[in-house]
Amino acid sequence: MSAPAIAPSEELVTRRPGLRNNPVVVAMLGARQALFGGVILAIVILIAVLAPWIAPYGEHERVGDVFDGPSSSHWLGLDDGGFDMVSLMMYGTRVSLIVGFSAAVVAMVIGGAIGVLAGYFGGRIDTLLMRLTDYFLAIPDLPLMIVVAAVWGRSLRNIILIIGVIYWTTTARVVRAQVKSIRERGYIRRTRVVGASNTRLIMRHVLPQVAPLLVATAVIMVAYAIFAETAIAFLGLGDPSVTSWGLLIQNAFARDAISVGAWWAIVPPGVAVAIVVVSLTMMGTAIEDVLNPRLRVSHLSVRRFRMRPSPPREDGR
Repeated sequence: MSAPAIAPSEELVTRRPGLRNNPVVVAMLGARQALFGGVILAIVILIAVLAPWIAPYGEHERVGDVFDGPSSSHWLGLDDGGFDMVSLMMYGTRVSLIVGFSAAVVAMVIGGAIGVLAGYFGGRIDTLLMRLTDYFLAIPDLPLMIVVAAVWGRSLRNIILIIGVIYWTTTARVVRAQVKSIRERGYIRRTRVVGASNTRLIMRHVLPQVAPLLVATAVIMVAYAIFAETAIAFLGLGDPSVTSWGLLIQNAFARDAISVGAWWAIVPPGVAVAIVVVSLTMMGTAIEDVLNPRLRVSHLSVRRFRMRPSPPREDGR
């Protein structure tokens, strides 16, 4: 008896798994914290995109006196220049997200390239690249960012490059460990035996395997980059020509907002930074749990460890 024919739709599903089998989607739908973080991030991105249309006032439109308190017209009060804080928060969202995502891309490219090369070739190349990584790890992040920002300048492009160049080390170490495991698999060895070049092996077999892990690391890197940009701007080394959450906090401190009790000029930007950083961290952690097999071992993962209840004793106690 001949086997039943497979319908075209069934064949397509068999050969090409749907979106439900994507590991990133599985992580987002399977963990509440990832889903919550994704919803918060989507709302923040939507606000950033629609800021010019939904902001109550213009970015440079003065609407009242300095440090006026919250009211029905200005829900978060006014800043040190008499500008509406709600509008400034919306416009600041755009700059903070641009810096965060752009710096994460820079870190992902540098760290991913170094991690793939070190893990795939091993030997002296691995030793050299890992020693370079260790040197960057040993340098304190914040002092280096301050020095480089002061030397290179305070433009937004320089800040993105500074953060990306500093925070690539974590990506490199994670990718290297994964590539070292992939290169020893049977299909990689068989492909190498039949004459495939190293470039083909890396591009066709290694990179697709580490790409989801790069995405998970990049999500966490966005949180680091946003926090770093806030710290740089708060220290007075941010780009003064653009509005960001860090610049709002720095301006409020410089104009003695605490002394006059204008908490609304400081608390909302700080809360916004905290919410976005926590949301991105929850997303990245959940995705990494799914993609990194070492984190799914129950006796090594605190997040998945559960105490087993002891069996009842014979005396009923």
